Amino acid sequence: MSEQSYRVGIVGGDGIGPEVIAQGLRVLEAAGAKLDTVDYDLGGARYLADGTILPDEIVDEWRGLDAIYLGAVGHPDVAPGVIERGLLLKMRFDLDLYVNQRPFKSPGTDGAPGHDFIVIRENTEGSYAGEGGLLRKGTPHEIATQGSVNTRRGAERCIRYAFDLARKRNKHLTLVHKTNVLQFSGDLWQRTFNEVAEEYADVDTAYNHVDAACIYFVQDPQRYDVIVTDNLFGDILTDLGGAVSGGIGLAASANMNPAQRAASMFEPVHGSAPDIAGQGIANPIAAIISGALMMDFLGEADIARRVSEASDACAALDGTTVEIADAVIAKL
Repeated sequence: MSEQSYRVGIVGGDGIGPEVIAQGLRVLEAAGAKLDTVDYDLGGARYLADGTILPDEIVDEWRGLDAIYLGAVGHPDVAPGVIERGLLLKMRFDLDLYVNQRPFKSPGTDGAPGHDFIVIRENTEGSYAGEGGLLRKGTPHEIATQGSVNTRRGAERCIRYAFDLARKRNKHLTLVHKTNVLQFSGDLWQRTFNEVAEEYADVDTAYNHVDAACIYFVQDPQRYDVIVTDNLFGDILTDLGGAVSGGIGLAASANMNPAQRAASMFEPVHGSAPDIAGQGIANPIAAIISGALMMDFLGEADIARRVSEASDACAALDGTTVEIADAVIAKL
Protein backbone atom coordinates (compact mmCIF):
# COMPACT_ATOMS: atom_id res chain seq x y z
CA MET A 1 0.00 0.00 0.00
CA SER A 2 1.34 3.43 -0.97
CA GLU A 3 2.05 5.97 1.77
CA GLN A 4 2.11 8.89 -0.68
CA SER A 5 -0.87 11.24 -0.52
CA TYR A 6 -2.11 13.16 -3.55
CA ARG A 7 -4.14 16.34 -3.69
CA VAL A 8 -6.92 15.80 -6.23
CA GLY A 9 -9.62 18.17 -7.44
CA ILE A 10 -13.04 16.53 -7.75
CA VAL A 11 -15.51 17.82 -10.34
CA GLY A 12 -18.57 15.62 -10.06
CA GLY A 13 -20.37 17.80 -12.58
CA ASP A 14 -23.83 17.03 -13.88
CA GLY A 15 -26.23 14.11 -14.24
CA ILE A 16 -24.59 10.79 -13.42
CA GLY A 17 -21.18 12.42 -12.95
CA PRO A 18 -21.29 12.70 -9.14
CA GLU A 19 -22.66 9.15 -8.87
CA VAL A 20 -19.89 7.44 -10.84
CA ILE A 21 -17.10 9.56 -9.34
CA ALA A 22 -18.26 8.66 -5.83
CA GLN A 23 -17.88 4.98 -6.67
CA GLY A 24 -14.55 5.55 -8.37
CA LEU A 25 -13.25 7.16 -5.21
CA ARG A 26 -14.53 4.19 -3.16
CA VAL A 27 -12.62 1.78 -5.37
CA LEU A 28 -9.40 3.82 -5.30
CA GLU A 29 -9.56 4.04 -1.51
CA ALA A 30 -10.13 0.28 -1.26
CA ALA A 31 -7.08 -0.25 -3.49
CA GLY A 32 -4.93 1.77 -1.13
CA ALA A 33 -4.86 5.19 -2.79
CA LYS A 34 -4.47 8.12 -0.41
CA LEU A 35 -6.27 11.12 -1.86
CA ASP A 36 -6.72 14.54 -0.30
CA THR A 37 -9.73 15.74 -2.29
CA VAL A 38 -10.99 19.25 -3.02
CA ASP A 39 -14.53 19.53 -4.42
CA TYR A 40 -15.42 21.98 -7.19
CA ASP A 41 -19.02 22.83 -8.08
CA LEU A 42 -18.77 23.22 -11.85
CA GLY A 43 -20.85 22.18 -14.85
CA GLY A 44 -24.16 22.94 -16.48
CA ALA A 45 -26.15 23.15 -13.25
CA ARG A 46 -23.71 25.67 -11.78
CA TYR A 47 -23.83 27.71 -14.99
CA LEU A 48 -27.63 27.83 -14.84
CA ALA A 49 -27.50 28.87 -11.18
CA ASP A 50 -25.14 31.83 -11.45
CA GLY A 51 -23.42 31.92 -14.84
CA THR A 52 -20.14 30.42 -13.62
CA ILE A 53 -18.29 28.14 -16.03
CA LEU A 54 -14.57 28.01 -15.15
CA PRO A 55 -13.07 31.08 -13.43
CA ASP A 56 -9.39 31.81 -13.94
CA GLU A 57 -8.79 31.65 -10.20
CA ILE A 58 -9.90 28.00 -10.14
CA VAL A 59 -7.55 27.22 -13.04
CA ASP A 60 -4.77 28.81 -10.99
CA GLU A 61 -5.68 26.57 -8.04
CA TRP A 62 -5.54 23.52 -10.29
CA ARG A 63 -1.97 24.31 -11.25
CA GLY A 64 -1.03 23.37 -7.69
CA LEU A 65 -2.95 20.07 -7.57
CA ASP A 66 -1.67 16.63 -8.48
CA ALA A 67 -4.70 15.70 -10.61
CA ILE A 68 -8.34 16.42 -11.42
CA TYR A 69 -10.99 13.68 -11.41
CA LEU A 70 -14.06 14.68 -13.42
CA GLY A 71 -17.40 12.86 -13.65
CA ALA A 72 -19.29 14.50 -16.52
CA VAL A 73 -20.55 17.94 -17.46
CA GLY A 74 -23.51 18.92 -19.56
CA HIS A 75 -27.11 19.93 -18.90
CA PRO A 76 -30.09 19.71 -21.27
CA ASP A 77 -31.02 23.33 -20.51
CA VAL A 78 -27.60 24.68 -21.53
CA ALA A 79 -26.94 25.30 -25.22
CA PRO A 80 -24.45 22.84 -26.79
CA GLY A 81 -20.90 24.12 -26.77
CA VAL A 82 -21.15 26.50 -23.82
CA ILE A 83 -19.78 24.10 -21.22
CA GLU A 84 -17.64 22.14 -23.68
CA ARG A 85 -15.75 25.26 -24.81
CA GLY A 86 -15.89 27.19 -21.57
CA LEU A 87 -14.85 24.37 -19.23
CA LEU A 88 -13.40 21.32 -20.98
CA LEU A 89 -11.51 23.08 -23.78
CA LYS A 90 -10.44 25.94 -21.49
CA MET A 91 -9.06 23.37 -19.05
CA ARG A 92 -7.11 21.59 -21.80
CA PHE A 93 -5.71 24.79 -23.24
CA ASP A 94 -4.94 26.67 -20.02
CA LEU A 95 -3.30 23.66 -18.32
CA ASP A 96 -1.67 22.51 -21.59
CA LEU A 97 -3.14 19.02 -21.37
CA TYR A 98 -1.77 18.14 -24.77
CA VAL A 99 -2.09 14.34 -24.63
CA ASN A 100 -5.49 12.67 -24.63
CA GLN A 101 -5.04 8.96 -23.93
CA ARG A 102 -7.89 6.51 -24.42
CA PRO A 103 -7.47 2.75 -23.81
CA PHE A 104 -9.69 0.21 -25.57
CA LYS A 105 -9.86 -3.42 -24.56
CA SER A 106 -12.20 -6.29 -25.38
CA PRO A 107 -11.77 -9.95 -24.43
CA GLY A 108 -13.61 -11.05 -27.55
CA THR A 109 -16.95 -12.86 -27.78
CA ASP A 110 -18.47 -15.77 -29.70
CA GLY A 111 -15.10 -16.94 -30.95
CA ALA A 112 -14.05 -13.48 -32.18
CA PRO A 113 -10.58 -12.38 -31.06
CA GLY A 114 -10.22 -9.63 -28.49
CA HIS A 115 -8.22 -6.44 -28.81
CA ASP A 116 -6.16 -4.12 -26.62
CA PHE A 117 -5.06 -0.81 -28.10
CA ILE A 118 -4.59 2.81 -27.08
CA VAL A 119 -5.32 6.00 -29.01
CA ILE A 120 -3.14 9.04 -28.37
CA ARG A 121 -4.95 12.16 -29.53
CA GLU A 122 -3.31 15.56 -29.76
CA ASN A 123 -5.47 17.62 -27.42
CA THR A 124 -4.77 21.34 -27.81
CA GLU A 125 -4.48 22.16 -31.52
CA GLY A 126 -6.18 21.27 -34.80
CA SER A 127 -9.74 22.33 -35.53
CA TYR A 128 -10.48 22.80 -31.83
CA ALA A 129 -8.01 25.67 -31.38
CA GLY A 130 -10.76 28.11 -32.38
CA GLU A 131 -9.18 29.71 -35.46
CA GLY A 132 -11.84 30.97 -37.89
CA GLY A 133 -14.85 33.24 -38.04
CA LEU A 134 -18.08 34.33 -39.70
CA LEU A 135 -18.73 36.96 -42.34
CA ARG A 136 -22.17 38.34 -43.22
CA LYS A 137 -23.79 36.21 -40.52
CA GLY A 138 -27.50 35.69 -40.94
CA THR A 139 -27.56 36.66 -44.60
CA PRO A 140 -27.85 34.47 -47.70
CA HIS A 141 -24.16 35.25 -48.34
CA GLU A 142 -22.89 34.07 -44.97
CA ILE A 143 -19.36 32.64 -44.90
CA ALA A 144 -17.93 30.42 -42.15
CA THR A 145 -14.29 29.41 -41.85
CA GLN A 146 -12.84 26.96 -39.31
CA GLY A 147 -9.11 26.52 -39.49
CA SER A 148 -6.95 23.65 -38.29
CA VAL A 149 -3.95 24.90 -36.34
CA ASN A 150 -1.00 22.49 -36.38
CA THR A 151 2.49 23.28 -35.10
CA ARG A 152 5.65 21.22 -35.34
CA ARG A 153 6.04 21.48 -31.57
CA GLY A 154 2.47 20.35 -30.91
CA ALA A 155 2.62 17.39 -33.25
CA GLU A 156 6.11 16.31 -32.20
CA ARG A 157 5.55 16.25 -28.47
CA CYS A 158 2.41 14.14 -28.92
CA ILE A 159 4.14 11.80 -31.38
CA ARG A 160 7.11 11.36 -29.03
CA TYR A 161 4.76 10.46 -26.18
CA ALA A 162 3.11 7.85 -28.42
CA PHE A 163 6.47 6.35 -29.42
CA ASP A 164 7.53 6.12 -25.77
CA LEU A 165 4.25 4.38 -24.92
CA ALA A 166 4.56 1.97 -27.85
CA ARG A 167 8.09 1.10 -26.74
CA LYS A 168 6.69 0.05 -23.34
CA ARG A 169 3.98 -2.08 -24.95
CA ASN A 170 4.20 -4.14 -28.15
CA LYS A 171 6.48 -1.78 -30.09
CA HIS A 172 4.02 -0.88 -32.81
CA LEU A 173 2.73 2.62 -33.58
CA THR A 174 0.26 3.70 -36.27
CA LEU A 175 -0.14 7.29 -37.47
CA VAL A 176 -3.70 8.11 -38.57
CA HIS A 177 -4.38 11.21 -40.68
CA LYS A 178 -5.65 12.13 -44.17
CA THR A 179 -2.45 13.03 -45.98
CA ASN A 180 -3.87 12.47 -49.47
CA VAL A 181 -6.27 15.42 -49.05
CA LEU A 182 -4.93 17.53 -46.16
CA GLN A 183 -1.66 18.28 -47.90
CA PHE A 184 -0.42 20.86 -45.38
CA SER A 185 -1.39 19.56 -41.94
CA GLY A 186 -1.05 15.97 -43.11
CA ASP A 187 2.41 16.67 -44.49
CA LEU A 188 3.54 18.25 -41.22
CA TRP A 189 2.28 15.27 -39.22
CA GLN A 190 3.76 12.68 -41.60
CA ARG A 191 7.18 14.33 -41.81
CA THR A 192 7.34 14.80 -38.05
CA PHE A 193 6.29 11.19 -37.48
CA ASN A 194 8.91 9.87 -39.90
CA GLU A 195 11.70 11.97 -38.42
CA VAL A 196 10.92 11.00 -34.83
CA ALA A 197 10.63 7.34 -35.91
CA GLU A 198 14.33 7.38 -36.82
CA GLU A 199 15.07 7.65 -33.08
CA TYR A 200 12.90 4.60 -32.27
CA ALA A 201 14.33 1.89 -34.51
CA ASP A 202 12.87 -0.78 -32.21
CA VAL A 203 9.28 0.40 -32.83
CA ASP A 204 7.50 -0.76 -35.98
CA THR A 205 5.37 1.91 -37.64
CA ALA A 206 2.39 2.08 -39.96
CA TYR A 207 0.14 4.71 -41.51
CA ASN A 208 -3.64 4.64 -42.14
CA HIS A 209 -5.93 7.24 -43.65
CA VAL A 210 -8.61 8.05 -41.09
CA ASP A 211 -11.45 6.62 -43.20
CA ALA A 212 -9.56 3.33 -43.55
CA ALA A 213 -8.89 3.33 -39.80
CA CYS A 214 -12.64 3.58 -39.16
CA ILE A 215 -13.14 0.42 -41.18
CA TYR A 216 -10.30 -1.39 -39.41
CA PHE A 217 -11.66 -0.39 -35.98
CA VAL A 218 -14.81 -2.33 -36.83
CA GLN A 219 -13.39 -5.21 -38.88
CA ASP A 220 -9.86 -5.73 -37.56
CA PRO A 221 -9.03 -3.79 -34.37
CA GLN A 222 -6.47 -6.46 -33.46
CA ARG A 223 -4.04 -4.85 -35.92
CA TYR A 224 -3.52 -1.91 -33.58
CA ASP A 225 -1.39 -1.41 -30.48
CA VAL A 226 -0.83 2.35 -30.16
CA ILE A 227 -2.34 4.94 -32.51
CA VAL A 228 -1.41 8.62 -32.69
CA THR A 229 -3.55 11.19 -34.47
CA ASP A 230 -4.68 14.81 -34.47
CA ASN A 231 -7.40 16.41 -32.37
CA LEU A 232 -10.44 16.09 -34.65
CA PHE A 233 -9.66 12.62 -36.01
CA GLY A 234 -8.83 11.48 -32.49
CA ASP A 235 -12.16 12.70 -31.16
CA ILE A 236 -14.06 10.71 -33.78
CA LEU A 237 -11.90 7.58 -33.63
CA THR A 238 -12.01 7.31 -29.86
CA ASP A 239 -15.80 7.34 -29.77
CA LEU A 240 -15.80 4.62 -32.41
CA GLY A 241 -13.22 2.75 -30.35
CA GLY A 242 -15.59 2.84 -27.41
CA ALA A 243 -18.44 1.51 -29.53
CA VAL A 244 -16.42 -1.51 -30.67
CA SER A 245 -15.07 -2.20 -27.18
CA GLY A 246 -18.26 -2.72 -25.20
CA GLY A 247 -19.92 0.66 -25.56
CA ILE A 248 -19.10 4.28 -24.89
CA GLY A 249 -20.32 3.77 -21.32
CA LEU A 250 -17.13 1.83 -20.59
CA ALA A 251 -14.75 4.39 -22.13
CA ALA A 252 -12.17 6.06 -19.91
CA SER A 253 -9.76 8.86 -20.70
CA ALA A 254 -6.75 10.81 -19.50
CA ASN A 255 -6.03 14.43 -20.46
CA MET A 256 -2.41 14.90 -19.52
CA ASN A 257 0.51 17.23 -19.33
CA PRO A 258 3.24 14.55 -19.19
CA ALA A 259 5.73 17.02 -17.75
CA GLN A 260 3.30 17.53 -14.81
CA ARG A 261 3.59 21.32 -14.99
CA ALA A 262 -0.08 21.44 -13.96
CA ALA A 263 -2.74 19.02 -12.79
CA SER A 264 -3.79 16.48 -15.43
CA MET A 265 -7.46 15.55 -15.74
CA PHE A 266 -9.05 12.09 -15.83
CA GLU A 267 -12.66 11.45 -16.83
CA PRO A 268 -15.11 8.89 -18.20
CA VAL A 269 -16.38 10.03 -21.58
CA HIS A 270 -19.95 8.74 -21.47
CA GLY A 271 -21.46 12.15 -20.79
CA SER A 272 -23.83 13.26 -18.06
CA ALA A 273 -26.75 11.02 -19.18
CA PRO A 274 -29.48 13.16 -17.56
CA ASP A 275 -32.14 10.61 -18.51
CA ILE A 276 -30.84 8.13 -15.91
CA ALA A 277 -29.38 10.55 -13.35
CA GLY A 278 -30.38 9.87 -9.77
CA GLN A 279 -31.58 6.33 -10.47
CA GLY A 280 -28.42 4.60 -9.28
CA ILE A 281 -28.09 2.54 -12.45
CA ALA A 282 -25.16 4.24 -14.24
CA ASN A 283 -22.23 1.92 -14.89
CA PRO A 284 -19.21 3.28 -12.97
CA ILE A 285 -16.59 1.17 -14.81
CA ALA A 286 -15.41 4.02 -17.06
CA ALA A 287 -14.98 6.30 -14.06
CA ILE A 288 -13.12 3.58 -12.16
CA ILE A 289 -10.76 2.92 -15.08
CA SER A 290 -10.20 6.67 -15.40
CA GLY A 291 -9.21 6.62 -11.74
CA ALA A 292 -6.74 3.82 -12.51
CA LEU A 293 -5.25 5.95 -15.31
CA MET A 294 -4.90 8.76 -12.80
CA MET A 295 -3.04 6.58 -10.32
CA ASP A 296 -0.75 5.24 -13.02
CA PHE A 297 0.07 8.80 -14.11
CA LEU A 298 0.84 9.68 -10.48
CA GLY A 299 3.33 6.82 -10.27
CA GLU A 300 1.14 4.32 -8.40
CA ALA A 301 1.53 1.52 -10.93
CA ASP A 302 0.51 -1.28 -8.57
CA ILE A 303 -2.74 0.42 -7.54
CA ALA A 304 -3.47 1.21 -11.19
CA ARG A 305 -2.83 -2.36 -12.28
CA ARG A 306 -5.03 -3.93 -9.60
CA VAL A 307 -7.91 -1.52 -10.22
CA SER A 308 -7.67 -2.03 -14.00
CA GLU A 309 -7.63 -5.82 -13.72
CA ALA A 310 -10.55 -5.82 -11.29
CA SER A 311 -12.50 -3.46 -13.56
CA ASP A 312 -11.83 -5.63 -16.61
CA ALA A 313 -13.13 -8.64 -14.70
CA CYS A 314 -16.38 -6.80 -13.94
CA ALA A 315 -16.89 -4.95 -17.23
CA ALA A 316 -19.70 -7.23 -18.40
CA LEU A 317 -21.63 -7.24 -15.12
CA ASP A 318 -25.15 -5.89 -14.78
CA GLY A 319 -26.27 -4.21 -11.61
CA THR A 320 -26.67 -0.89 -9.89
CA THR A 321 -23.91 1.68 -9.72
CA VAL A 322 -23.03 0.63 -6.18
CA GLU A 323 -23.29 -3.11 -6.90
CA ILE A 324 -20.81 -2.90 -9.77
CA ALA A 325 -18.37 -0.90 -7.65
CA ASP A 326 -18.79 -3.46 -4.86
CA ALA A 327 -17.93 -6.22 -7.33
CA VAL A 328 -14.77 -4.39 -8.41
CA ILE A 329 -13.73 -3.91 -4.80
CA ALA A 330 -14.29 -7.60 -4.14
CA LYS A 331 -11.91 -8.43 -7.03
CA LEU A 332 -9.08 -6.26 -5.73
